Amino acid sequence: MLVAGLLSLVMWPFFGPVGALVLFCLLLFGILGFHLRQIARLVYWVQHPSLDTVPETFGSWELVFNHLYQMVREQTRSQQKLTNALDRFVSAGEAMPDGVVVLNEKNRIEWCNPVAMRQLNLDRRKDIGQQISYLVRSPDFGEYLQRQDFSQPLSLRAGRNQELLLSVQLVPFDVSRKLLISRDVTQLERVQTVLRDFVANVSHELRTPLTVVGGFLETLLDLEDPDPAALRRYMQMMQAQTERMKRLVEDLLTLSRLESNAHSAPEERINMPALLQSLLVEAQGLSQGRHQIELAATGDSWLVGSADELHSAFGNLISNAVRYTPEGGMIRLAWASDRNGGLFSVTDSGIGIEARHISRLTERFYRVDRGRSRETGGTGLGLAIVKHVLARHQATLEISSEPGRGSRFAVRFPAQRLISAPLAV
Repeated sequence: MLVAGLLSLVMWPFFGPVGALVLFCLLLFGILGFHLRQIARLVYWVQHPSLDTVPETFGSWELVFNHLYQMVREQTRSQQKLTNALDRFVSAGEAMPDGVVVLNEKNRIEWCNPVAMRQLNLDRRKDIGQQISYLVRSPDFGEYLQRQDFSQPLSLRAGRNQELLLSVQLVPFDVSRKLLISRDVTQLERVQTVLRDFVANVSHELRTPLTVVGGFLETLLDLEDPDPAALRRYMQMMQAQTERMKRLVEDLLTLSRLESNAHSAPEERINMPALLQSLLVEAQGLSQGRHQIELAATGDSWLVGSADELHSAFGNLISNAVRYTPEGGMIRLAWASDRNGGLFSVTDSGIGIEARHISRLTERFYRVDRGRSRETGGTGLGLAIVKHVLARHQATLEISSEPGRGSRFAVRFPAQRLISAPLAV
């Protein structure tokens, strides 16, 4: 405006007052058109904002657009930071081993991670905005939501066949939203059940011989002049029960040692022909001539591992065969090796095992026939020890059996556990 006025005054002497006024009006309309043009460009940009399309011009509008460019640039940076933070939050939630569900103030689902989808049977594409109580149908969970006391977690059965046990807890994290966190504790419950059963079994197994020994001691204390033959018989019975307790404690200690150091076995060179001969002699000693015992070895390879542990594991398999094979039966020990690995097996013609029991034979204190096992002196831990020893040697136990026709327990070793027998000097 000021420039247009000055220019009109300069032109006054040349064009007169009318010409100067016309020039002033033309300049004024030009300036007004320029500003209207810039306003239109600004309105268009506001409707289609982009950092790359901020208008370029000159004069006072250049300052406006430069300032606008700086503002948009800062806003873009802030938005990018927020987007990155949100991405990190989502990635962290996706990677969590526990289920996470974000709920709004009305307990409607805003977001959930894959673990929650699997545990609570949710579908992120369909269930966003749904009431969580409509999808997790459990009276206990509905009461948990209504109670509004989220200090303790809730145990909840879930899954298609209620096979999962979940520990769920609601955690408020702002004025209106809550996190629903679910954790699969199914395996923990199984471990606790096994631990309870283990303690109960150990207590029972120890209480029985202690009761017997205590009863005999009370009887002996009540006898003023005990008969030497009866006294000897009582002593023999107490000794048998004491030996039973000793075997149980030794097996428990062995099992504890194996479990506390379950990763790898010592790398000893095990002379398999010598070990097999030792096992044969032990089997004959346990049998006392009541069985036909034979040994078949078709490979001369040695093993790498713990000689004491494998001797104990093989001895457990042999003692089971002797205990559960009637007099006159056959027990066959075998060792074979080739490029695929080694195979040690114990085959008997004993009473056999029903198929429904085979998968549980290596559980602690699991017995097919409790009464018969105690009569034969078993502790119920032998095959559990075998399982742990073989795991330390990367070996597997294969069991095949048929009631009335005998059993076969085979131990298969990987090829990397075999070494060639040293050359005789």
